[in-house]
Amino acid sequence: MDVSNSPSNSSPDSPQPVDPPPSGRFTERSLAEWVTFAIASLILIGLVGLILYDWQVNQNRPPAFNVTVSEAVRITDGRYYVPFAITNTGGRIANGVQITAELQIEGEGDETGEQQIDFLSGHETKAGSFVFNHDPDSGDLVVRVASYRLP
Repeated sequence: MDVSNSPSNSSPDSPQPVDPPPSGRFTERSLAEWVTFAIASLILIGLVGLILYDWQVNQNRPPAFNVTVSEAVRITDGRYYVPFAITNTGGRIANGVQITAELQIEGEGDETGEQQIDFLSGHETKAGSFVFNHDPDSGDLVVRVASYRLP
């Protein structure tokens, strides 16, 4: 009788089945896992704290505007295109932001232009251009925000 093939005899090098841990029990965590968990938790708490801080600081700041006019005036078909950029430096949203530009040239009539920005959120920048019949460098150009609405 050959006993080497019997299931009751197993060699010492053969893999033994590993019993899974009983359900409902937790395995002990290593130090590396605890350190990783602590660092990830600190990063998450820090991010949530920064978001809440930024929200609290900026939500109560009313819209405020900064309008910059580019020096690069483009001439097309005898008209002067003056690019501008407007930034809402406040924290709240502004609707219907109206920007006016007035070009005053001595001996000529005043030229005006208007732009309407429908929606400008806090810290957002939008760009556009004013179109004039006369060279803006030959006169006084004033660009300003005339009005806005709160949502």
